[in-house]
Amino acid sequence: MFGDLERSPLDAKFLRGRLVKPGALWTRIDVLPETASTNAVVADAARDGVPEGLVVLTEYQSSGRGRLGRTWTTPPRSAVLMSALLRPADIPAARWPWLGLLVPLAVASAVRRVAEIPAQVKWPNDVLVGDRKLAGILLERVDGPAAVVGIGLNVTLREDERPHPAATSLALEGALTTDRHTVVSAILRELATRYQDWVAAAGDPAVILPDYSELSATIGQAVRVELPDGTFLEGTATGLDTDGRLVVDTPSGRRPLAAGDVTHLRAQHS
Repeated sequence: MFGDLERSPLDAKFLRGRLVKPGALWTRIDVLPETASTNAVVADAARDGVPEGLVVLTEYQSSGRGRLGRTWTTPPRSAVLMSALLRPADIPAARWPWLGLLVPLAVASAVRRVAEIPAQVKWPNDVLVGDRKLAGILLERVDGPAAVVGIGLNVTLREDERPHPAATSLALEGALTTDRHTVVSAILRELATRYQDWVAAAGDPAVILPDYSELSATIGQAVRVELPDGTFLEGTATGLDTDGRLVVDTPSGRRPLAAGDVTHLRAQHS
């Protein structure tokens, strides 16, 4: 399975040396050769009472999940596949949905910095380059309370390996680096900083909203949204409300959406 010599393995000891330090958010980093789902591993740990700061990465994920029950599969060692355990217990429940926007913002910001490609966020939690999907985020709440943050980012995915014409990778976009240790470190540092700032502000959306709006590929665009009940609406995405819902101006009025599958009509890709 791991015969591609161009794709080197992750070194857990190296990552721990970079990221697990006294006072840091990240307290434990594990790298698994293969697992069904890193989110499932971290969710089990959360239920067992493991404290905040656990990160689990894998070289290959056999049953990775995305939003809306979709699968996320990539060739071994070609992606960053990881989940992190967060416990924002002091944040009011009404503000937890903003965590689902904070994470893709952290990923996009980190990629822009170390890979020097123009990554943007697509509501609610994808990371795009142009109209191409670079990364997806899956956030799950677990009793405890705890949040399991799953991140899947294509790093060295090749043209002939793309699962969908709209998929892309750092390599395909000509990124400055495709070193996974560099990418993982940048993402986890960015996530830690933004998460700790958000927690310190008691979950205030003002900590997230300006940067999210600046990097949004969705706000200002004509969109088609498939709603959870299977119906569709079209309009212009004008911004986010105080609950993190996407506000869409439609012919029948303004609609705030808490969930939905968005297609940017300018590109005809979702």
